[in-house]
Amino acid sequence: MIFTALTILLILIALSVPVAAVLGLLGVMLDSLYSMLPLTRAIGELTWGANTEFLLVAIPLFIMLGEILLRSGFAEQMYRATSLWLSWLPGGLMHANIGASTVFSATSGSSVATAATVGTVAIPQIKRYSYSESLFLGSIAAGGTLGILVPPSINLIIYGVLTNSSVPKLYLAGIIPGLLLAGLFMLLILGFCLIKPSLAGRRIHTTWGERLRSLIHLLPPLFIFLLVVGSIYAGLATPTEAAALGVFGALVLAACFRRLSWGMLREAIEGTMRATGMIMLIVIGASFLTFAMAGIGLTDVITSSITELGFSPIMMLMIIIIFYLVLGCFMETMAMMITTIPIVAPIMVALGYDPIWTGIVIIVLVEAALITPPVGLNLFVVQSVRKSGSVGTVIVGALPFVLAMFVLLGLLTIFPDLALWLPRVVG
Repeated sequence: MIFTALTILLILIALSVPVAAVLGLLGVMLDSLYSMLPLTRAIGELTWGANTEFLLVAIPLFIMLGEILLRSGFAEQMYRATSLWLSWLPGGLMHANIGASTVFSATSGSSVATAATVGTVAIPQIKRYSYSESLFLGSIAAGGTLGILVPPSINLIIYGVLTNSSVPKLYLAGIIPGLLLAGLFMLLILGFCLIKPSLAGRRIHTTWGERLRSLIHLLPPLFIFLLVVGSIYAGLATPTEAAALGVFGALVLAACFRRLSWGMLREAIEGTMRATGMIMLIVIGASFLTFAMAGIGLTDVITSSITELGFSPIMMLMIIIIFYLVLGCFMETMAMMITTIPIVAPIMVALGYDPIWTGIVIIVLVEAALITPPVGLNLFVVQSVRKSGSVGTVIVGALPFVLAMFVLLGLLTIFPDLALWLPRVVG
């Protein structure tokens, strides 16, 4: 049964069938092959349940928040401000890519939106300042992955829904690892530029006066972050209500800076609808597949087969890391999360791992999947913004950043409080 399911999955992916359809078709095939009851009759109820889950309403709201900030020009000014403050470092604008991605991640919640936003502003600077194209593009793709770790994160919401974990605690748990990963990315860039100065590009010369004046452009994302995350931890709003507050705050900012127009709103709404449609189709397909797997007993078979192997907790962690790295090369990240977490999370918790810590580890592994070929989504997002050359250039530049993610996984394993200290103190 396990071999059949895996074979069908790989065949459908190899045929380039859209991911949402792959998950739904696999569920239908497993139902017809192994179920005594017609599980397909539950598709309507499962679809309705997935689309009316209150916590999932935050997804289109966070996407729209990012779209408004992008379309209203705040992202471009934010990038310029971070570039002025980080320009003194070797490889200045590549550090700005990471810094701007971190700041934008604190308002967006989406890796794709973060990579696309920063890429749109940053890529024209490659030739202007003579940067190494490959490493520069890789820094954008890697920086974009911070969008699903730094709160507010859409993927952490998905994990919270699937495991019945506290989303506010997950958000707190993601802050220190997210900032640490951004620091590791910048350290990696610094190392490359010190070893080979030709990668660093021309340094931008600026004054302290320009830097101080640029701080005003960091106030809008700071305001949105405090509005969204602050309202959650002040007990004033749920994550979904906080996302709605964020959208309202972004609209107010756009109006105050005279950037609110019908054209901007139309573009933001269209972008939100496209991204939300893609995500929710995957959620629906994965929901039915998970239901079908549970209905035919496949979930129990996989869980019992793994637990009966008698691996130690650290050995099981290594296996799961390898599992996600391999699966991430073939499967879209959102679909990968929704189909695997109901199986992986209970195993990890049964071995004594904290469910909040487990969530952060899985998110870091999903981040790695975003920048590993052949289906690393951020690679293609950056390439689509670039509009020229080969995607291989982006892949080569992004792969070194996976090493920084391995370092973070090692630190999280040795020092679990990197993820658990804030939830414990604030909670």
